Amino acid sequence: MVRRVMTLVAALVLLAGLGYGSLFLPMPYLVAAPGVTLDTLGQQEGGEPVIGVEGAENYEHDGSLSMVTVQYAGGPDHRLNLFTLVTAWLSPSQAVLPEELLFPAGRSPEEVTERQSLQMNDSQTDATAAALNQLNIDYEAIPLVADTVPDMPADGVVEPGDRIIEVDGEKVPTHTSGTDTEELVGSSYVVDRVGDRAPGEPVGLVLDRDGDEVEVEMETVEGDEGTAAVGVLIADDMDFPVDVSISVGEIGGPSAGMMFALGIIDRLSEESITGGASIAGSGTISSDGQVGGISGIPQKMVSAKRDGAEYFFVAADSCSQVFQSAAYGDLDVVRVETLTDAMDALDVIRGGEGELPRCE
Repeated sequence: MVRRVMTLVAALVLLAGLGYGSLFLPMPYLVAAPGVTLDTLGQQEGGEPVIGVEGAENYEHDGSLSMVTVQYAGGPDHRLNLFTLVTAWLSPSQAVLPEELLFPAGRSPEEVTERQSLQMNDSQTDATAAALNQLNIDYEAIPLVADTVPDMPADGVVEPGDRIIEVDGEKVPTHTSGTDTEELVGSSYVVDRVGDRAPGEPVGLVLDRDGDEVEVEMETVEGDEGTAAVGVLIADDMDFPVDVSISVGEIGGPSAGMMFALGIIDRLSEESITGGASIAGSGTISSDGQVGGISGIPQKMVSAKRDGAEYFFVAADSCSQVFQSAAYGDLDVVRVETLTDAMDALDVIRGGEGELPRCE
């Protein structure tokens, strides 16, 4: 009998020890917490403006247009233990997420960082284009081949770096003229023209390849969306009349695009677009002013509230996340789908009249 009791006690002690030890085993999860905010109308610590524009007069106004971030802990090289994860899970302002959401299988942390840096650079270019469109300032968008899809018609025919100057004998329009025109230009024009035919019909392109004109013709195939395609990945080589510089340190990713665009507009406008209000927000931006959804809204709202924001602009696609935030109810949340929506909302905020679009 004594032996059985001793065995049971020893087993319980062992299980308790194993249970305690498991609290400190590394786990493949991340913790998302409120990060920093950065006013796009403000300055970095060294006095350098976050947004600067050369080639045009810059204006400084009251108010703020802050980008917000999420601070992630964990990852393949710095895994967190169960105790830390449970503590974060119990926090209303933090979230526990699967590691692969930020670090996909087969991609190193260094590759993830590089990708986020490229996304940040692209978002700044798109924000500049969107802002100039909103201000009706003309710029040039030249369609540039970024890559081709293996085993598609363009593979081996079109080369990365080629500039597309004609489609089916028609010159590709490259000059924008702001929001007063719906004419497609640059890559948008090329995609539309190629897709505007039945799959299987040929398409002819004239390319500028290192200064030489090259004519090619390919049969189209049915793409993923059921339209004609040739397997060319196209970007726009933007030629802007002003030089916009955006300084955000080591922050990466595309989520600040909307706030960058608003910051550029304010910098180039004689009158403040905020009316002195403190505004934060998060959403991607396309060159034609479409605002896209992004993750981490619950934590970003907490960051915005902590740093004094009155309003939070969120992409319509991210609205469902708003209600999960510990800061829900403490910020005036404004739903936007386009940069024009954001500007219209700023008109309401500045004038004090009208209704703001809400998440439902």
